[in-house]
Amino acid sequence: MNAISVTKFNSIVRDIFNSEELLHNISIVGEVFGVSRAKTAIYFSLKDEESTLPCLTFNLTLFDNIKEGDMVTVQGSPNYYVKSGRFNFITYSIVPSGLGLLYQKFVELKNKLEKEGLFSQEHKKEMPKSIKRIGVVTSKDGAVIQDIKNVAWRRNPSVDIVLYPCKVQGNDAEKEIAEGIDFFSNYDKVDAVIVARGGGSLEDLSAYNTELVARATYNCNKFIVSAVGHEVDFTIIDFVSDLRAPTPSAAAELLTEDRQKEKIKFRQALNKVSRQLENLLADNLEEFNDLTSSFIIRCEDFIEDKKEKLIISASKLSYLAEKLTLNLSHALELKTSMLASLNPYRVLKRGYAKVEQGGKVINNASDVEIKTPIEVNFEDGQIVANVVKKEIKPQKD
Repeated sequence: MNAISVTKFNSIVRDIFNSEELLHNISIVGEVFGVSRAKTAIYFSLKDEESTLPCLTFNLTLFDNIKEGDMVTVQGSPNYYVKSGRFNFITYSIVPSGLGLLYQKFVELKNKLEKEGLFSQEHKKEMPKSIKRIGVVTSKDGAVIQDIKNVAWRRNPSVDIVLYPCKVQGNDAEKEIAEGIDFFSNYDKVDAVIVARGGGSLEDLSAYNTELVARATYNCNKFIVSAVGHEVDFTIIDFVSDLRAPTPSAAAELLTEDRQKEKIKFRQALNKVSRQLENLLADNLEEFNDLTSSFIIRCEDFIEDKKEKLIISASKLSYLAEKLTLNLSHALELKTSMLASLNPYRVLKRGYAKVEQGGKVINNASDVEIKTPIEVNFEDGQIVANVVKKEIKPQKD
């Protein structure tokens, strides 16, 4: 068989759909999701528990009362576009047909947790008065974490932001979100927690409508703020958390004190204290002056009373000091005279000499060694002599 072109193949497929009458003007029931609006058309999908169907309508008014998650019945025909090779179910009418599956699950879980008391106001913690570090559970990519940082640091640059990166939708998203909440619950270095993501459909936000995330939020030891989706979006975590913020940026604003406002409050408080001090000083100045004058007069009277005793005591002290000085001076003169009399140089002045030999003082002739120099010290100098002979006087009985 010869190969055919893409256009030929797509045309055959289109003709099959167009020729089958059973496929035209049929009704299909499903849940609406993935709505996307264009200028002249609305793209959306229908789904049940096992399959999805891409749909398209050119009647924009059909979605005036239809939203994501609604269960509807649509009427239309299939169409296969040759140029793009894309299949769509062209919809002519949409009729509400009860609640969608996702919304039903949302309502059922909400009712269950509400009965268990997870939404109770008594369980919610008060916001800390001082928040220096904020833990954020969200994706590391995208604008959410940047918006939180920008708002927080614009209002208070000293606030720290700690990110726990996680999936915000898709497989295992609810598990990673719950793990992030559990991490910050036991992390002592954060004062509050923000669980955040941007807006989306009910299906996009489904991870935040799970029992796993709800119970992790309920059991969190830290003050926790939910900031999921836009202001019109509500999720299960919004009911369980201690505070709901309409957007991630709003959460950052709620948890940070505006530094400029703090400065203004401080100045106002300082001015108030200053005025109070001025008033207090003015009210008590006269009394203070009276007390000061009275104190000075009492001090002068006290000094006058003690003046005479002080003069007498000063005279006695002066007399005792003079007497002590004279006694000490006389004692010093006596000791000086005694030391002078013992001065060996005074003995030398009287004609005596000091004899040494080999650095040793000679007191007796018997101590002198023959033929060894001796040093004879006089009052005015020294001579060195050789000993050639010594005579020892006999001792008397």
